[in-house]
Amino acid sequence: MDNLKEKSGLSLHWQILIGLLIGVGTGLIANALLPIPFREWIAFFADIIGQIFLRLIFMVVVPLVFCALTLGVAGIGDARKLGRMGVQTLLVTLIFSITSVLIGLSLANTLKPGNQISEQSKEQIKATYAVAAEKTKNQAKEAKKPKDAFLDIIPRNPLQEAVGSLDGSSPGSGMLGVMFFSLCFGIALTVTSNTSGPVIRFLEGVYEAVMVIIRFAMRIAPLGVCGLAFTMTSSLGMDIIKALLLYVIAVLVGLALQMFVVYSVALLVLAKRSPLQFFSSISEVLLTAFATSSSNATLPTSLRVVDEKLKLDSGVSRFVLTVGSTANQNGTALYEGLTVLFIAQVFGIELSLTQQVIVVAMATLAGIGTAGVPGGSLPLVVLVLQTIQVPAEGIGLIMGVDRLLDMSRTTVNVAGDVAVATIVDRWTGRTNPAASSSES
Repeated sequence: MDNLKEKSGLSLHWQILIGLLIGVGTGLIANALLPIPFREWIAFFADIIGQIFLRLIFMVVVPLVFCALTLGVAGIGDARKLGRMGVQTLLVTLIFSITSVLIGLSLANTLKPGNQISEQSKEQIKATYAVAAEKTKNQAKEAKKPKDAFLDIIPRNPLQEAVGSLDGSSPGSGMLGVMFFSLCFGIALTVTSNTSGPVIRFLEGVYEAVMVIIRFAMRIAPLGVCGLAFTMTSSLGMDIIKALLLYVIAVLVGLALQMFVVYSVALLVLAKRSPLQFFSSISEVLLTAFATSSSNATLPTSLRVVDEKLKLDSGVSRFVLTVGSTANQNGTALYEGLTVLFIAQVFGIELSLTQQVIVVAMATLAGIGTAGVPGGSLPLVVLVLQTIQVPAEGIGLIMGVDRLLDMSRTTVNVAGDVAVATIVDRWTGRTNPAASSSES
């Protein structure tokens, strides 16, 4: 990424935005001026470029999810040595993540940003992606009973589920089953902590290799986004611009609700802290998170600020914040859930209640498996789309605005880490909030 910036003089997110604008601009021109056969001929080649980018992402989704979730849980699992604190951290993290996904899905179902596209445009999309749309339609008709859907989360053969997870051919719950196996495997590694070191180091190596492939894929992201955006806008026209604007508003509103309502209530009820004092104390942390778009890069600032301003016990803060920089990505979980429903709406696909429950579960678990670096959520959004048979080509629509959303959701992620640390610190009885408030 750094080499790419040096050669071009522009950061990658600016290159992606330029690629999106070029794709959208030329697509709108083609939609307005070119005859349909010529327009479709150009879109054919543009789509190939976009598909190459997507295929590189698809290629690493399964190993990424397995390694990230296993390592994330193994990291949380170390907390068994710390007793009750680990359980409390995991509990609050799950509550925050589930709440955030439900907020995202509620906004998507209420505002329906993808429905800003006319029915005529949706029919064009359905015709273009008829195979995928038909799969989803059949999947909704053949929705499993709640009992079967629940039991299928526990895979009979996790390898078979992994193989069929991206094309809908798995006999069970697909990638959700792989996620469940990853969680169990991570827990098992903590139980065998004396002998699991080599396995963890191996998985860390695989994870790093996968991230190298993702970084390579992101090098061609500007071209891929340009191709995908042209393909969509050349057939949809201005409809997609209106839908995208409402989508951005929906994500930002959802993140604001999670940060200023959910966190505030949790701090008042569970930590007996003033939300105003809390957010004022961590303002430096929030600004750093917004600027870097990375939970990992913000971690040193978070550790220093909670020690100096919030006066949390260092043993609690170091553990919770370190684990949270990887495992507590609830702003990202909200974004992923809302994004999946938005793209489904764009393609005119109505998700059943069962499918939306799957989205909630996968987005919650994906919050644990999302890398705490800029753009780390992209492969997992693609994963959820593929699992519920929504064409992943729609990811190209949101990548141009993803930088703003990435900065915003990282801020929520990091605020959530500090909120969890504050709550756990209160529960362990190590800090007097009244004293720390007066000192701040």
